[in-house]
Amino acid sequence: MKIKLVPLVAALAVLTACSGGTPAATKDEQPWSSFAPLRAATTAPPAPSPAETKANELGLVPVLMYHRIVDNPKSVYERTPADFRAELERLVREDYVPVTAAEFTAGTIDIPAGTHPVVLTFDDGDPSQFSLTPDGNPAATSAVGILLDVARAHPGFRPVATLYVNQDPFGDPGGRRTLPWLHAHGFDIGNHTKTHANLRQDSADEAQAEIAGCDRQIRAAVPDAAPTTIALPFGIHPRQEDLTLKGPGYDYRGAFLVGANPSPSPFSAKFDPLAIPRIRSEAATGEEAEYGSTTWLDKLSADPGERYTSDGDPARVSFPRADGTTVATAYLNRVNPY
Repeated sequence: MKIKLVPLVAALAVLTACSGGTPAATKDEQPWSSFAPLRAATTAPPAPSPAETKANELGLVPVLMYHRIVDNPKSVYERTPADFRAELERLVREDYVPVTAAEFTAGTIDIPAGTHPVVLTFDDGDPSQFSLTPDGNPAATSAVGILLDVARAHPGFRPVATLYVNQDPFGDPGGRRTLPWLHAHGFDIGNHTKTHANLRQDSADEAQAEIAGCDRQIRAAVPDAAPTTIALPFGIHPRQEDLTLKGPGYDYRGAFLVGANPSPSPFSAKFDPLAIPRIRSEAATGEEAEYGSTTWLDKLSADPGERYTSDGDPARVSFPRADGTTVATAYLNRVNPY
């Protein structure tokens, strides 16, 4: 598996150069080095056969949706830091490996044999998802801080996610401090429109301006960023749906909904890049809990043959011959039924 991460030594060197010394941590903060996942360069053993791992790269993929991570949730769109950490720990135990929305929609899923992709997505650019301390470190209690901490304890769990932003994300004007940090550390930045607009209520020109305006802001903060996906506010398309993915200044691979179920594999003919479903992070009980993450993770665990299981080789698409799912035309040259 190819994982592009800033080496720990290099990351520390950059921080030292920027601050004149190793950043000090307050009692409520930790330096970036304490979050940085430790990776050792090793030679991977030969991958087992797809039959041995029961690979099914046409299976279902959970795309989890988060909004705010707060101590006292007041709606189904909020979870506590403890809830969030527990969900990540469950994903670790059940052999899920995070991939970004950009990797998912591009079909570049490169994870070990026998593991399952999961896409972690965050909407609205809330400071509870990510913020930087004065020393330039991710806040320990933010979603990103917790993700990095879990990944450090479990090196096979990639510390990546996709953060869908509006203007001035994370309380940071223009995102000029936060977005470069995220991009530099392997996180994916996606479009959530400039003002969190209901695109169905906008004219075609207004809808394009909302999408293109957010795209320009991301690129202004991070010149080498290239957003490839959008999370539709309220899960609602423009009246002219094709404007969702393509317009002046933007050309995207996928649009994510609010959703209520796992997504088809990007290699499946059932995959619709205009309507990729997501699953709201939620406990086993509560409003519409039957559509939430706990319920769906339970279902996938109980019926593992239905979920996407990697064969460990990103150059092929392996699946049981008896599966019956049709492969998308673009991937017919990679099929590997067994």
